Amino acid sequence: MSSIQTNQVIDGVPADEAQLPLALDFSHHISELGKARRPFPIKSVFKYFGRPGLLAMAGGLPHPQYIPFESLETSLLRADAFSTLDGGNMSSFDVPTKDGPPTDPKMLDKERLVVPKWPSHSSEDVNISRALQYDLARGLQVLQQYLHDYSKRFFKPAYRDFATLVHTGNTDGWSRVIMTLLNPGDGLLMEEWTYTAAISAAQPLGVRIVPVPMDCQGFKPEALDDLLANWDEKERGFKRPRLLYTNPIGQNPCGVTVGRERKKQIYQLAVKYDFIICEDDPYYYLQEDKYVSSNERTAGESSSGVDAFFQELEPSYLSFDSTGHVIRMDTFSKTLGPGLRLGWFTCNPLIAERLERHGEISSQAPAGLSQAVVTQLLVNQWGLEGWVTWLRGLRVQYSARRDALVDALLAEIDFEVVDGDGMFSGSKVYRTVFRPTTGGVTGEKTGMTVRFVPPTSGMFCWVRISSTTCFVRIPLLSWYVHRFKFSSVVSPIPLRSLDLTRRLQRTKAVCGPS
Repeated sequence: MSSIQTNQVIDGVPADEAQLPLALDFSHHISELGKARRPFPIKSVFKYFGRPGLLAMAGGLPHPQYIPFESLETSLLRADAFSTLDGGNMSSFDVPTKDGPPTDPKMLDKERLVVPKWPSHSSEDVNISRALQYDLARGLQVLQQYLHDYSKRFFKPAYRDFATLVHTGNTDGWSRVIMTLLNPGDGLLMEEWTYTAAISAAQPLGVRIVPVPMDCQGFKPEALDDLLANWDEKERGFKRPRLLYTNPIGQNPCGVTVGRERKKQIYQLAVKYDFIICEDDPYYYLQEDKYVSSNERTAGESSSGVDAFFQELEPSYLSFDSTGHVIRMDTFSKTLGPGLRLGWFTCNPLIAERLERHGEISSQAPAGLSQAVVTQLLVNQWGLEGWVTWLRGLRVQYSARRDALVDALLAEIDFEVVDGDGMFSGSKVYRTVFRPTTGGVTGEKTGMTVRFVPPTSGMFCWVRISSTTCFVRIPLLSWYVHRFKFSSVVSPIPLRSLDLTRRLQRTKAVCGPS
């Protein structure tokens, strides 16, 4: 079994944790609904199941002999299936841009993953008889311990008693956070442009969205500070917000990367004004760095070693969190597949306990088949070295796709590089103006301006399009699949007269079919 880390223990506390503080008491942040939840009685005895000599007489558990699945078997790509050669004049990918079976020999070399029905050595071995049974809402013990050690080593919470809790994906995780922390009528801080599903989850619960101005690094700290310092409860009609939602890496939809110093500033404001930061981070490993034109790229192998890979990435908010003000949500959706519906929380123990109570009466537990496959893969098959090799390959692949998309846009459309303002403040912006040639609209002040900043992480390219009479921001392109679709633009000037549609179609032809 793969181990993340071992430490010397002093008085029952690992040596590297002995100097860390304990989390603060966050009971005043729990919603009325969150406070009302009680432990599910049947679930409370599940922790004793599997002990030698114990005969379970309650819970309505089907006998494992009558579960028809005898083994779970699948083939999978090798951990090193994708090149980790970073940069260079890459105009193609290791995988085809069109749908169909792969032809790369490395992708034809498969591994076999097997999860048996019965444990081989101990009840803690990954097995179907346990994975397909009713179980604790926090997830399989083996997976939970692996993720706890993983978060400790790589996200580095700055307090001692943090907890991890397996969940059924970040969408469900975010819904749990809202209901656990907010009452109807409470405020929620969000970036002025943010993930639509995060809004959709909050609004039906009577939560009031409070947008905060942003720039190329996410929330503007001075704007957030000013907003909270001058909050007028009587004028606003509700109390100062106690929860902030953020998508800090590859921000959906703007493609923003929030760096170390900006995260530190936002965390300090969280402590100052006592609000919780919910760090929704599905694109964490897809940190692609700044776009470099094709004639300036140089090829080179990314650094080797597990810790070296994480040192190349921007840190989590957890690394600054010495109080417990951060709830981090991780997911396997972008790295292994969204259909697994599997991820995990890392947060202070009181909130983790309340989130677990919610899970007991909603999903009951994450899907057993998903947990079994992922646990067997990470713990027993690939191990930590293999997992990081896979992540490194994904990072290089998505960087190449980002480069191909931007290369194609620049090849088809003449852009100038200017200093950004507003949402693009602090960035170099690619800008062009299309002048109408038909439709009876003429003049130097007419036409459509197109501006974008090549994203530095994630899967989104945010394009700003403005005309003389309308202004629209749209998430124009996404390169995480093999096809690219373009949102329509509302404009009084015919798109064909601006020659934009034809050029975008040529870009789409370069990047992949619709």
